[in-house]
Amino acid sequence: MSADGFLHVLLRANVPAKFDETIHFYNNLGFSKCLDQVRRGKEADDGEEHLRTVWLKLNSTNTTVSSNLIVKITLSAIAVNCDRRPSADVDWAMEEHIMTLLVENADKTRTLLQTKQIPFQEQHNGDTTRLYALDPLGNVVLLTSKPAFPGLLNQIHHEGVPASVEAAEQPAEKPRKIAILTSGGDAPGMNPCVRAVIRYGISKGCDMYAIYEGYQGLVDGGEQIREMDWKSVRGWIRVGGTLIGTARCKPFQTREGRLKGAENLVKKGIDSLIVCGGDGSLTGADVFRSEWPSLIKELKDNGRITAEEAEAHQHLTIVGLVGSIDNDMSSTDITIGAVTSLHRICEAVDSLDTTALSHSRAFVVEVMGRHCGWLALMAGIATGADFVFIPERPPSEEDWESRLCEVTQRHRHLGKRKTVVIVAEGALDSSLKPIKADHIKQILSDRLGVDTRVTTLGHVQRGGSPCAADRIIATIQGVEAVRSVLLSKPDTPSPIIGLSSNQVTTRPLMKAVELTHEVAKAIQEKNFARAMELRDPQFAEEFDAFTASTILDESCANIVLPEHQRLRIGIIHVGAPSGGMNAATRTAVRYSLNRGHHPLFVYNGFSGLVRGNIEDATWIRVDGWTSHGGSELGTNRHVPGVDVDMGMVAYQIQKNRIQALIVIGGFEAFTSLIELEKARKFYPSLCIPICHLPATISNNVPGTDYSLGSDTSLNAIVSSCDAIGQSAQSSRRRVFVVEVQGGKSGYLAVEAGIGTGANTIYIPEEGISLARLQSDVKHLMALYLDDDPDKSEGRIILRTEDVSTTYTTDVISNILKDEGHQLFDSRTAVLGHIQQGDTPSPLDRIRATRLAIRGIDFIEAHSSSALDQAHCSDQPAPVELTDCETSVAIVGIAGTGIKYSPVKELIPETDMKNRKPRAAWWFEHRPLVDLLSGRGMFTPQAQKLLHEQKKNSESN
Repeated sequence: MSADGFLHVLLRANVPAKFDETIHFYNNLGFSKCLDQVRRGKEADDGEEHLRTVWLKLNSTNTTVSSNLIVKITLSAIAVNCDRRPSADVDWAMEEHIMTLLVENADKTRTLLQTKQIPFQEQHNGDTTRLYALDPLGNVVLLTSKPAFPGLLNQIHHEGVPASVEAAEQPAEKPRKIAILTSGGDAPGMNPCVRAVIRYGISKGCDMYAIYEGYQGLVDGGEQIREMDWKSVRGWIRVGGTLIGTARCKPFQTREGRLKGAENLVKKGIDSLIVCGGDGSLTGADVFRSEWPSLIKELKDNGRITAEEAEAHQHLTIVGLVGSIDNDMSSTDITIGAVTSLHRICEAVDSLDTTALSHSRAFVVEVMGRHCGWLALMAGIATGADFVFIPERPPSEEDWESRLCEVTQRHRHLGKRKTVVIVAEGALDSSLKPIKADHIKQILSDRLGVDTRVTTLGHVQRGGSPCAADRIIATIQGVEAVRSVLLSKPDTPSPIIGLSSNQVTTRPLMKAVELTHEVAKAIQEKNFARAMELRDPQFAEEFDAFTASTILDESCANIVLPEHQRLRIGIIHVGAPSGGMNAATRTAVRYSLNRGHHPLFVYNGFSGLVRGNIEDATWIRVDGWTSHGGSELGTNRHVPGVDVDMGMVAYQIQKNRIQALIVIGGFEAFTSLIELEKARKFYPSLCIPICHLPATISNNVPGTDYSLGSDTSLNAIVSSCDAIGQSAQSSRRRVFVVEVQGGKSGYLAVEAGIGTGANTIYIPEEGISLARLQSDVKHLMALYLDDDPDKSEGRIILRTEDVSTTYTTDVISNILKDEGHQLFDSRTAVLGHIQQGDTPSPLDRIRATRLAIRGIDFIEAHSSSALDQAHCSDQPAPVELTDCETSVAIVGIAGTGIKYSPVKELIPETDMKNRKPRAAWWFEHRPLVDLLSGRGMFTPQAQKLLHEQKKNSESN
């Protein structure tokens, strides 16, 4: 017997006889006494109303979706008359308050009631028997074998469930017993990875295990190898490090240690192992697999395992996931933990900026990276550092100290009050001599007299809650790891799960490890070009971008254009502000200046342009803009030809001799380019190269995988939802419906849904219906009924702002609250403009730098022909530089590369009415939100099946 829906009930009796009868009544129904409090002597005379209190508890059964129930019965002298039992000739089912208890056998319960002479009424509804009994205080207790709301919990159909989610719910044909361990250095994102592996594996019918303390736990066995259930990983998505631990393990490096590890796996019946770690951990896993047949034979020959166990475990499946903050693994664009580590570095350097600026100091910041300079380089780009030192690209000069001083001095002569140098711990010069932070400090102090400090960030870089990107990457890669296990065959090489061109990839593990080791080998051989080539595809491009947009010295002379090719370039912001706009502007200004161009600020969008709000941009004016959120130039949604007179736009462009235009913004910027391209035939001054750098939190601009600001927004949503989830969990049974921005695009809801562990999401691509809401209520009720009432979880649902005009955030919250039968409460949270973020995320800063440089390159490519022709003819530069359709384009991110997409070609691919691309690469992630929240896992049928599977497993 178990309770249905309620958690705590308070009953009061005013006479001892009724009090004792009530306790006896509930004891007969299976309640047990857990506390008896009696007030005696002076305690009973001090005015308190309770003379005696007894706490009774009814534990839920394993085969029903139910809750533990606590009944508190008090004997109180001031209680009202308790005898309010209904008449026998009325329908007790119509009573306002009824306590429902679930029973396994209605016939036995009826016999019990008759034997104990407890009054009851019996009703039948189909095959369901309902017994309404009266306790001695007159309260109606319903005893039934079905829940009080079977219409919601017992439906086995999937009406209302999104099709993509329903398709992903299919169980595996051949479930496996899978274990996961984390090894090597900890990395933020490992816990979301473990969570995804465990939950996705369970959803596919697999038995899932976690091996605690890495390979040491595999060797030790016993309690270090634990079977995991759905709740084992609750809340892990927001926790940094690895909750299953990691440890160095010398025993596993020996055959005897691996033999013990194999024995422990066999004894648990585990046939597959997922390892999340660095190259050393993954190499150890592959060695373990290669030895597996001989290990099994030796265990069998020595009598440590039976012949049957040996037969059942002839093969071991290994799948690798790369958890490393250094991003040092080849065959993947990014590793789990690297982006969060970059966040920690940028937060530290941004903080150092203010004190450096105050005292006109220099700071030398040492970051991790023994053989990989990814963290140092990306931090240098993201923070606007003056210099970076990395292992793969040592300074080309032997006397690099002098160049460092020249660059620092020139930057300071331009007005900079601070100097920031970022050095990787494994940085080298061209002779392979280490470059250390203390040496750099001494050079700046001794040669320039600059007050210089050293900051070594150390393990701060590994700490903290994982950022949005790492949560998403870890989740989708964890899911893919389980899929790889289920698809693996004995002759399949061990795969490594990675990310390439925005797609999850599966590649041979040892090939990736070999390429990774080749980087260190290339560095030792002074083959630095090869070392750069072995890194992710954009690594070399980003190093050049940093140099071209940051360092101002004689080396810039190599990239300065001939005078006749130099342009006056206008930079304008359009649409809502977003993180990365200022970083893109900074790079565009500095790179164009280094190329010899004349950049111009256009303030307050196109409405500012027609008023002539234009100003020369200088190198020092944009210093520090990488970390500035919003729009320093000012922005609005005015579109030329729609909100602003096109003739005035053309007039100001001609008057100010603007020869190229960089438009940074969202969908309004895209619309502006369409209108400008149309107007070219009427206004010759518009026949100039015009490029659009996508910048909007909604990520709804066509021609790009990511818009600037979308990652900043995701981090703002994830951070806010972490706080909201904490509040919901503290309040126990509470669901928050959180409204996020995005317009008609569900990008933010889908990706943030994965990053926050949301229970479900409502997005425009799917819409909302009553059937969907009913399905979601059923899902939430099943979850809360399964929860331990004392440890219930707060839950979050994300709703895109424009998903429906009928089912608003408040309406959805009220429906959930009313239809939840008091199992849970519901609240709303509208994040609003907080999603535009404060400080841009490192990824948005880096993307801004790449896009801005490629934007300048685009402008040069589409103007050089006309400028060269005029120069050869000894003519001034023409007003019309180009009128080809390809000279008005989106500069977008496509996988790991940058792509130029003419706006005319993008119009057919764009849903102009709903302001978004017709195709969405991110939509394939959508099913993971519901799948990893347990949809379909907690219905009565699912619980019964799991219970039966558990019994069968234990009996076997």
